[in-house]
Amino acid sequence: MSTPDVVPGECALPGTPLARERAGVDACVHCGFCLQSCPTYLTLEDENDSPRGRILLMRTVLEGTLQPENASVTTHIDRCLGCRACETVCPSGVPYGHLLEATRATIAGRRPIPFVARMILAVFGHQPLLDLAMAGGRVLRAIGIARLLAKVPGRIGFGMAMLASTSRPKRAPFRRTTSSGERGRVAMLTGCVMEGLFDEANRSTELTIESNGYALVDAPGQRCCGALHAHAGDDQTARRLARANIAAFERTNAEYICVNAAGCGAMMKDYGHLLADDPEWAERAARVSAKVRDVSELLSAAGPEHGAPVRVRVAYDAPCHLIHAQRIAAAPIDVLRAIPELELVPLNEYDVCCGSAGIYNLVEPDTSNAVLDRKMANIGATDADVIATGNPGCLMQIGAGLLRSGSSVHARHPVELLAESYAKRAAP
Repeated sequence: MSTPDVVPGECALPGTPLARERAGVDACVHCGFCLQSCPTYLTLEDENDSPRGRILLMRTVLEGTLQPENASVTTHIDRCLGCRACETVCPSGVPYGHLLEATRATIAGRRPIPFVARMILAVFGHQPLLDLAMAGGRVLRAIGIARLLAKVPGRIGFGMAMLASTSRPKRAPFRRTTSSGERGRVAMLTGCVMEGLFDEANRSTELTIESNGYALVDAPGQRCCGALHAHAGDDQTARRLARANIAAFERTNAEYICVNAAGCGAMMKDYGHLLADDPEWAERAARVSAKVRDVSELLSAAGPEHGAPVRVRVAYDAPCHLIHAQRIAAAPIDVLRAIPELELVPLNEYDVCCGSAGIYNLVEPDTSNAVLDRKMANIGATDADVIATGNPGCLMQIGAGLLRSGSSVHARHPVELLAESYAKRAAP
């Protein structure tokens, strides 16, 4: 395809999502602080697979030097994990996450989203398909097929390992307390994968939130948060799902919206940006976004209340969209420190991506596996019993790595450990 003649300084793609984010592209001064924070740069050692390299590609697209669908652009944009670790270290405040999503949306307008990603996004975008997929996953997990196929090479084997890693030992039902609600009314995003495959983490969230003075209220009508779609460039579906969630949570009149999945929380906190150019929804989106809290934020604000001893060695791995996108670092540690006799052990590169990144591990498996190998090596050096992390993708990615390596270490959400502590305290 020929390159259009563009006057220097003018935009070759007016009206596109990337053009609307041009100020963010121009904010990058290519200083290089981002290089050592970027998992793909550290793994692949290619400047084009660094944040500043990708931003340079974005600029060449805006200037018309390269077309968005050119392989020189798409290869490196596709390889980005979207972990946003570069934002944490950037002295210029470049909103890299917004730039990446806008670039992918612009590319999607010229080149179809890859088939595997399209199929996954279609499932998460349509509730009946999602319900069916989650039910099928639970069946495969329950009858042992997932564990049986977990070590098969390739995407299928890794997908089965991720599914098998979501299994939890059966425990007695939690006895939830009746909360006075003095800390406020809370509506909870139950989530797609969280409710579908990590229901114990959801029940643990409910128990710990109510035990710390919050009153839970239902939020019927909620949908997938839209994060997977936004990250992949399907911004129209992301907007549709966001509108459904905004309407659902508005009806609750809750003071807070509790989210126990870091990626979902980051997405919901960004609804105001996603719908900023929608006159009907912009203000509503901003109001809902302002109410969103990670579960660890709510628990940390409340103390949280201590439970009974749980003697276990725990290493905390920070989900990227919690520590980098939401800038929440201390609250999950507060949750774990509320458990008497739990021993926190350090994890090298705890703030570096595990390679999950939504559906990245299924569409870019080679790079994802290389990033995971680095994470597994760091975990192996901890001598921990449990890796605690607050995002379903991270739980499944790390859980699959542990399972396939034959490790006895388990991946758990921090609220699962706190709920266990509370349950022990309440036991007769």
